[in-house]
Amino acid sequence: MHLIRFIATASAAALIVCPAAALAQGAATPPAAQPAPAPATPPAPALPTIPKITGGDNIYDTLKSAGEFTILLKAVDQSGLAAILKAYPLTVFAPTDAAFNALPPDVLTKLMAANDTAANQLQQIMKYHLINAKVDASKIRGAKGPVNTVENTPVNLDGSNPDDLLVNNADIIQADIRTTNGGIINVIDKVLVPSDSPYAAQLAPPPAAPAPAAATPAPAAQ
Repeated sequence: MHLIRFIATASAAALIVCPAAALAQGAATPPAAQPAPAPATPPAPALPTIPKITGGDNIYDTLKSAGEFTILLKAVDQSGLAAILKAYPLTVFAPTDAAFNALPPDVLTKLMAANDTAANQLQQIMKYHLINAKVDASKIRGAKGPVNTVENTPVNLDGSNPDDLLVNNADIIQADIRTTNGGIINVIDKVLVPSDSPYAAQLAPPPAAPAPAAATPAPAAQ
C-alpha cells in the first residue's frame, strides 16, 4: 500500500514539474525577431483636373473659349504665333495657367516681358509646344521616343503606361481635343522647355529621389 501511494505521488509530481520545466525552457529562448515589413508604396499622385474642353473652329479659338489658357494665349500673341494657331491644323501641347504659374516667378516675368530678347526666347519655347503633324493619344500609347517640333528640337513622348501619357516630364491631363480645321490639342500640366533654351538648366526637373534602402532583418536571438 505504501509503495502504491509513493508511485502515485511521484507520478503527480512529474506531471507538475515537467510542464513547468518546458515553460521555463521556452522563456529562456525568445522567438527569432521578424524582419521589418517593407515600407508601403505610396499611391501615385492624382493628376490635376480641368473642366472638359471641346473643340472649336481652330486651336487658338478653342484655347480662348476654354478659359484655362490665358497665359499661354498671351505668350502666343507676344510670340506672333496667333495667326498660325488659327490657320494650320497643328498638334499643340497646351500648358494650363496652373502650369505657367508653377514656373519660378522671375522666369515667368522675364519670359512675358515686352522686349526683343525675352520675345525671342518666348517664341522659341512656344514653338517647342507645336508639332506639324497629327499626334493624338492613339499614336502615343504603347510608343516611346522623340518627335520633332516646330522649334526643330524634339520632345520625348512616352506612352508605355497607357493611363499616364507623358511628353518630356509633363503629364497629358486631357488628350485629343480636335478642332474643326483638323488641329489637335493635348493639355499638359507643365511648361516644356527645349534643351537649347537659356532657361533649360533652371527649369530642369529635379532628380528623382533614391529609393529607400530595404530594412535589414534583426539577428535572431541566440
